[in-house]
Amino acid sequence: MSIKKSYLLIPFIAMSIGCTSEAELAAEVYETSADGNKLTQITSFPSSENRSVIQINPENTFQTITGFGGSFTESSAYLLNKLSNENRQKVLNAYFGDEGAQYSLTRTHINSCDFSLSQYSYAPIPDDMTLENFTIEEDMDDIIPMIKDAMSISSEGFRIISSPWTAPPWMKDNKEWVGGKLLPEYYDVWSLFFSKYLDAYKEQGIDIWGLTVENEPHGNGNNWESMHYTPEEMTDFVMNHLGPKLKEDGKGDVKILGYDQNRDGLKEWVDVMYKSPESSEYYTGTAIHWYESTFMVFPEALQYAHEKAPDKYLIQTEACVDSEIPMWQDDAWYWKKEATDWGWDWAPEHQKAWHPKYSPVNRYARDIIGCLNNWVDGWVDWNMVLDRQGGPNWFENWCVAPVIVDPEQDEVYFTPIYYTLAHFSKFIRPQAVIIEASKTDDDLLVTAAKNPDGSISVIIFNQEEEGKHFSLMHNNETKNIYINPQAIQTIVIANN
Repeated sequence: MSIKKSYLLIPFIAMSIGCTSEAELAAEVYETSADGNKLTQITSFPSSENRSVIQINPENTFQTITGFGGSFTESSAYLLNKLSNENRQKVLNAYFGDEGAQYSLTRTHINSCDFSLSQYSYAPIPDDMTLENFTIEEDMDDIIPMIKDAMSISSEGFRIISSPWTAPPWMKDNKEWVGGKLLPEYYDVWSLFFSKYLDAYKEQGIDIWGLTVENEPHGNGNNWESMHYTPEEMTDFVMNHLGPKLKEDGKGDVKILGYDQNRDGLKEWVDVMYKSPESSEYYTGTAIHWYESTFMVFPEALQYAHEKAPDKYLIQTEACVDSEIPMWQDDAWYWKKEATDWGWDWAPEHQKAWHPKYSPVNRYARDIIGCLNNWVDGWVDWNMVLDRQGGPNWFENWCVAPVIVDPEQDEVYFTPIYYTLAHFSKFIRPQAVIIEASKTDDDLLVTAAKNPDGSISVIIFNQEEEGKHFSLMHNNETKNIYINPQAIQTIVIANN
């Protein structure tokens, strides 16, 4: 099977920048930068005779966008409940309001995860084979109110993907929260569990759009909730148990996403998932994470997964600055190469080079652009809100979120990561189509999308220490633009 090259690498022959016959391109420019811009509209730019060229070609189209967003975790929901009503609403509006990031694709956990306050299951009674004691009571105080309030704010609505970290321990071979496998005699019970979960949330007025079969089926180093599958085991479970059960219960429209771990393992998984019409019947797509490297996008793996199943979703379902305690009200830190991740200490020797120190903003901007330029149609961040410690987290697995809060002081800090994500989620809407964007400056990272309303959003990331002049060209019209050092811009071209 041939692999397509990343489509931003299509050769581009620039027309003369000195041409004066072209009309002015009408476009709005928004920038977030290390020097202090935060989704700031820029209306004037310094002049220069030395410009690179970015050319937009809406006729050459690629994947259709599912959405962008973050995750409803118990930790985030619990923290929001500790804030004043004013600040709680401020955060939710920032994520879901028309004036905010307008998140359109989200995720939550089924049963507990590391970003829960404790370990729990909706089916706590051992050998309850009919799940008569199934209950989502654990979610009623925090997660469900957060989702409902977000729904009331979002004018266009958003989709939710739900993921289990583990089945109840009594269904597993090791009878533990961590590690182990689902025993085959519980495959049908675990399938019933998914169906009951969907019903329970629907009774609360919450429709779940999609499921991943298992968060990180390779495990997480035996640290927090986990359950292991091989590609063959997961595909057997989906093909012969979960898929048929959801169809039987009238839930066949709920999307089932396989895998749900790092991109370097994609080939092995999609080869099994999509081996035959029978194996792929109930899979609607593939879910991926970014933790295998702090800078590598793994374009070949993403392209391979798309080629293997071009009609299936390819969604990034989790990402975060992990193994770090957040910096409080220190915007500069998020632009510096100071952060490290799990791999800094724990990666095997042959992968150490994949985990250097990095800038959090760079990691997000580079990865999202790289994903969009290699067939990924949805991108979901991890926790929406964490505290100054990077929790709460029962395992003390501290991480960073786009919004950090101090509930004791009732303070909220919107980090530069929040604004970076908003450049994508606010301006590239569901059902947008990725389009060709060619460039002559290799140092600029670029992606572009045409929205359902006909507008075009071009997102440009300049990770260099010097500003860049460029000409944006579309339909024989040109706009001369300057992007600051260490900055991300979204350029919106209105539908003519």
